[in-house]
Amino acid sequence: MAVFTSSALTLRKKMIIDALRKAGAQSPKSAKSLSETDLEKPDSFQEYTDQLADMDVIHQTPDGKYYVDSED
Repeated sequence: MAVFTSSALTLRKKMIIDALRKAGAQSPKSAKSLSETDLEKPDSFQEYTDQLADMDVIHQTPDGKYYVDSED
């Protein structure tokens, strides 16, 4: 798997986190697919999304939905 360290990953990270928080996806029970958020082109850049999940920046449920930890 390629490791992305570019500004594109940083931008995608912010977009995904913001979209998941706005959609209320902050636990496994409230997890959303990216298409259930207001994220533009939710299926684009799947490698970035996978890498964010691998890095525990976002979390993926067994059914393929995502959530972020609650804001402190």
